[in-house]
Amino acid sequence: MDVLKALELCGGAARRPALAALGVDDAALRRAVRAGILQPDRGLYALPTAAPGLVAVLRNRELLTCTSAASAYSLWSLPYVGPRHVYHRRREAVHGEAVHHAGLVLPRSRLQPVAALADVLIHAVRCLSFAESLVMVECAVGRGDMTVDFLRQRFPGNRNGKARAVLDWVEGGSDSLLETLARTYFRQAGITVQSQVYLERVGYVDLLLDGWLVVELDGRHHAEWKQVQKDHRRNNESVLQGYTALRYYYADVVYQPQKMMEQVLAVLRRRR
Repeated sequence: MDVLKALELCGGAARRPALAALGVDDAALRRAVRAGILQPDRGLYALPTAAPGLVAVLRNRELLTCTSAASAYSLWSLPYVGPRHVYHRRREAVHGEAVHHAGLVLPRSRLQPVAALADVLIHAVRCLSFAESLVMVECAVGRGDMTVDFLRQRFPGNRNGKARAVLDWVEGGSDSLLETLARTYFRQAGITVQSQVYLERVGYVDLLLDGWLVVELDGRHHAEWKQVQKDHRRNNESVLQGYTALRYYYADVVYQPQKMMEQVLAVLRRRR
């Protein structure tokens, strides 16, 4: 395989064993270096456009895991600003302010410096907040890439109560991280919640609470005017059919869930 294509498959940078697995030999690597491919370290090759963070991980022989590996597996994740989360077989070898995670269950990713999906989720459930780890696991389970039973077997004993509490709320049927979070918050408050309910002349609604309160959750694509008009018509039709409709946005669910809950409970109390 061409060196440039191989590096692109590896995310922009890779060590020699990963490139060899793609059919790149030493002669091709020497030619690529002469042609402008970077060699930041012995046995490490990178495109000029490679992310510095990726190069640093490879240079340190670390594996990304936990929230730092969410993008590698296209997992839902909440905004995170902080040090990278990594695994290294020798903890003392981890440089800088990186968060170290110990122990691997499965072999690492073949092409990129990333822990296996199972280990990424196990580390996330142990490390992150309830909401942060819940959306990552929900995404993987919903896609069929992971099962709750497999993860639960990795958290035996009383010391893993926090981890099992996260897994207890995973269903795998959500369309988005917003739906996952909102559904969980409502159910934790004792509200009866149905997901993706079909209403005649309305279509599928994100959540139906207590059989009459529609909650729609709008992601970033709902900022388009045509979509806004469509959403308003759906809301109007649901009200004409006797439902009450509330609509919340990303910032409401992720950053102000308590305010959202207070409003929903206030509306529910009126009918009750």
